[in-house]
Amino acid sequence: QVQLVESGGGLVPTGGSLRLSCAASGRTFSSYSMGWFRQAPGKEREFVAATSWFAGSTYYADYADSVKGRFTVSRDNAKNTVYLQMISLKPEDTAVYFCAARRQGRPTMTPDDYDYWGQGTQVTVSS
Repeated sequence: QVQLVESGGGLVPTGGSLRLSCAASGRTFSSYSMGWFRQAPGKEREFVAATSWFAGSTYYADYADSVKGRFTVSRDNAKNTVYLQMISLKPEDTAVYFCAARRQGRPTMTPDDYDYWGQGTQVTVSS
């Protein structure tokens, strides 16, 4: 069983920055694909970013078109933590952000492909 705990959300003005963290329990964290998703009120959960790790370096990272160039996903396997650095935030980025772990397979953009989820952290960008 893997437990994921997100932190780092908050209220920022348009153009501001935040770094979200997702701390994971479990000894096999380094083998998991990790994803970030978000869900705004009244909307479906949507893909934000994902990463997998192989042989000591970031093997794969992908982003939703809406966040490319503004968000960066990274992971520190020694700390069992994955990060989402967000800059140039916009009001439309306002949502609850979730991290997710997939036991096997490469990261995907489909929430149903992930096996474990955190409780989420609120990000609010004021206009």
